[in-house]
Amino acid sequence: MADSIVAYRYAKSLFDLATEKNVVKEVNDDMALFKTVCDENRQFLVVMGNPIVRHHTKLGILKKTFEKNVHPVTFSIFNVLTKKNRENLIYSIAEEFDKLYNTQKGIQKVTVTTVTPLTEAQRAEFTKIVGDSTGKHVVLEEKVNANLIGGYILSVGDMQIDTSVRKRLNELKLTFA
Repeated sequence: MADSIVAYRYAKSLFDLATEKNVVKEVNDDMALFKTVCDENRQFLVVMGNPIVRHHTKLGILKKTFEKNVHPVTFSIFNVLTKKNRENLIYSIAEEFDKLYNTQKGIQKVTVTTVTPLTEAQRAEFTKIVGDSTGKHVVLEEKVNANLIGGYILSVGDMQIDTSVRKRLNELKLTFA
């Protein structure tokens, strides 16, 4: 079974448990904390995925790092995953949990990549356009990439709108080649 399917199943079970205990927001914050720790400390993620490191050692690391900082419901999934030798899935589970949380709360994450930082008016315009088309509350992530030359790339879920000058130049190169 693909890891993403397994991660989704664990995330769904955790989401259902958190919903039952009425701690969905807390667990979502905890999973975001886990992702942040992994993103800031790549070695931590490598250790969790390393089959040579014993599972009780991994559980000890998770206890020292998270047990007092996360909700007991969140830590319970760490325990279960460690016992089932699935520690390498925690990051994927955190991502899947975030998707489930956003779906439940009606949140749409959007990424806008531009050459320069967005102005407040541009930010409001992107938020309004995506909000009107999806009917969801928009959380806008901004990225700056000078290689675009001009225009923007808007990513909404699996859809991407690329109006960058770089893309148009590449298209011109292909038509002349």
